[in-house]
Amino acid sequence: MTSAVEQLHAVKAKIASAEREARREPGAVTLVAVSKTFAAEDIRPVIEAGQRAYGENRVQEAQGKWPALREAFPNIELHLIGPLQSNKTKEAVALFDVIETIDREKIAAEIAKEIVRQGRSPKLYVQVNTGSEPQKAGIEPREAVAFVNRCRDVHGLAIEGLMCIPPAEENPGPHFALLEKLAHEAGVEKLSMGMSGDYETAIVFGATSVRVGSAIFGSR
Repeated sequence: MTSAVEQLHAVKAKIASAEREARREPGAVTLVAVSKTFAAEDIRPVIEAGQRAYGENRVQEAQGKWPALREAFPNIELHLIGPLQSNKTKEAVALFDVIETIDREKIAAEIAKEIVRQGRSPKLYVQVNTGSEPQKAGIEPREAVAFVNRCRDVHGLAIEGLMCIPPAEENPGPHFALLEKLAHEAGVEKLSMGMSGDYETAIVFGATSVRVGSAIFGSR
């Protein structure tokens, strides 16, 4: 059975190859290893192999395993990539270095309040529901640019990127192209897009970070 560390190296090699093919700078794309549902002992060997950015879906789960891991490995960058409930905003701002899932006014206001209260400034992304799927989090594409502007102007948030999760059964390319277009219109530089099945495609469309879980840690 292939180990998570071997899988990590394979994914990194594919990222480097996709960067070359897309004529992008080596290292232009950050790998975020999605460690949700995996225990600290599963994650530790991957950290020891040099991987530093990790994605978690739930605040509570991350609270259970990352404080101890970060004591041992202080230069970890932790990304929240799952929906954020307003009653978890305080904990999210305290724990995460990057929050990728701002998608409504109430969350923007709560995050702004906590940033002031805690004096801590995580990097912030707006999640866009590029497929307009009713069951999925994210702001509608037609509202995304105006929402980014409101986050800045009304709430004083420094939004630096956009994030999306394309519909599972559709070609992801048009969704990545849409996110890149919206980022340009909104004046943000970071694009969090691409997962285990499509991260190489996302790199072609300008992803600055890809969120890869099962291709590293195995199926959940």
